[in-house]
Amino acid sequence: MGTIYGLGLGPGDPDLMTVKADRLLRNARHVAFFRKAGRKGQARQIVDGLIPQGAVEFAMEYPVTTEIPVSDPRYNEILSSFYTEVCDHLRGLAQAGEDVVVLCEGDPFFYGSFMHLYTRLADDVQVEVVPAITGMSGAWTATGAPVTWGDDVLTVLMGTLPEDTLTRHIRATDALVVMKIGRNIEKVESALRAAGRYDDAWLVQYATMPKQQVCRLSERDGVTPYFSIIIVHGQGRRP
Repeated sequence: MGTIYGLGLGPGDPDLMTVKADRLLRNARHVAFFRKAGRKGQARQIVDGLIPQGAVEFAMEYPVTTEIPVSDPRYNEILSSFYTEVCDHLRGLAQAGEDVVVLCEGDPFFYGSFMHLYTRLADDVQVEVVPAITGMSGAWTATGAPVTWGDDVLTVLMGTLPEDTLTRHIRATDALVVMKIGRNIEKVESALRAAGRYDDAWLVQYATMPKQQVCRLSERDGVTPYFSIIIVHGQGRRP
């Protein structure tokens, strides 16, 4: 029986991968990764040049991303069928004695697609998760200031949440991370204004990657990509 590895790649800079992740990747015979149809895939792009020659690559292309709203019942139906299909392929490889490395941006157990594979595979084959630095850690480090002090409460929100939900949580926290920005940027900005935190917010795009950009949210210009994170630093107790 082979092992399926959920390989955390970290926030984007290959130098921030763990030693274990690097070792498993450089010795991989099968490498799987998620991507949007027609794209190279962010995880695959991170490890460009690190995959050994001769390794078999398996691109898992999402059948839907933003084409229909997540509230539409079809969204879960389509994705569930997709995850079942790719799991059948990965399970077959593992049962044939092959190890498979599944590339995961950030940490595999932190808002990642790998979790949907894990819950479908863990009872049937050996699955090992290799943790990693999260994308949000790379983002707040890029701002050059600590995100939490003393007793600060840190809240992590998804930009896909309804605006009133965002506003409520933003008001209640000390330090803040908002992920999955992209086309949700105006809604998130509105929630930050309503909660009185807009002027404190930073926008980090492509944290730790070559295209990294850091600015005050109020100074943003142009389209905000999906791989963007908003940071509001806590100002809690300190000596």
